[in-house]
This record gives sequence, structure tokens and C-alpha cells, in this order.
Amino acid sequence: MIKPIQIKVWDPVVRFFHWSLVSAFLIAYVTEEDLLTVHTWAGYLIAGLLVIRIIWGFIGTHYARFSDFIYSPSTIIQFLKNTLALRAKRYLGHNPAGGAMVILLIISLLLTTTSGILLLGAEEQAGPVAHWFTRAGGFWGKALEELHEFFANFTLLLVFLHIAGVIVESLIHKENLVSAMLNGFKSADTSTHQESL
Repeated sequence: MIKPIQIKVWDPVVRFFHWSLVSAFLIAYVTEEDLLTVHTWAGYLIAGLLVIRIIWGFIGTHYARFSDFIYSPSTIIQFLKNTLALRAKRYLGHNPAGGAMVILLIISLLLTTTSGILLLGAEEQAGPVAHWFTRAGGFWGKALEELHEFFANFTLLLVFLHIAGVIVESLIHKENLVSAMLNGFKSADTSTHQESL
């Protein structure tokens, strides 16, 4: 039996970002207000990771670049329809739905961390924007707390959708996508489809 050719798809930066983000978000989500210092530092780590990933999305390796996985809405919708019909094409990098999920997660996490930093300043008079708030709490504290909680929960919803997508794609194409994000390699085959939009 011929062993399939393995192709390096996910570089170390992408893999480090992915698993560090998973860990930091989990820590931030479960600590909430109970362990504010841990929660805050996990949030700062998420913000730093996002900055690195955004930069890497422009200057990184082929499959890490946004230009490789940002697709038109019509392509994303068609891909989702094909996925529901269990006949989605295989992509070496992010498929159209996966690419959209990356962008949604980055946006949602940016809004989560930004609202968290503002909330820290308003409620605790701490952090880099504490000087913007003359007194703790008040209207801004409540509004920012609601906003921060909304985006944290929305991000969690996206995470569950992402996991479901990974499971479905792994089953459709009979490949272990989690393993690929751990070691960076995916097998090349004739059904691989790369499309530039």
C-alpha cells in the first residue's frame, strides 16, 4: 500500500496561535470575575495573540494568509450547502466556511478583549485605559459589562460551531483535522481543491 504524500500546511506560528488561543480563552471564560487577575492576564494574552495572527495573516506562509481563505459570500453559502449534502470539496488550507469562521472569531475576540479592557478601566480603575474613567462603575461599567459578556458568549457559540465543522469535515473527507493542527501536516490527494478568489 502506497503511503499518501504529506504536505506541510499549518506552520508553527498558526499552530502556536491556535492552541494558545484555545487555552487562553478557556482560562478567561472559566475564571470570569472570580479570579480577576488571572482573567485579565488571559485577556491580555488573547489580545497579543490576535495582533500576531493578524500580522501573520498578511506576511505569513501561504495557508496562513488571509488571501488564501477569504471567499465571497456566495462561495461560502454554496460550500455550506455542499457540506449539508455531504459532498463538500476538500481544501488543503481553510475551506470557505473555515475561513469565514477564522474572520468571525478574530472579530468577536477583538470585541471581547477591547470591551474587557474598557470594563477593567471603568469598574476597577485599572489597566491601560483607566485614566479615561473618572470614577468606577456607573453607566459605562454596566454597559461595558453587558457588551463584554455578550461577545464572550458569542465567541463561545462560534467555538462550538467551529468544533462541529471540524468534526463534519473530518468525517466527510476521512481525515483527522485536529491531528493536522497539532503536527502541521495533511495528506495530498487528487480531490484536493484550492480556489483563489
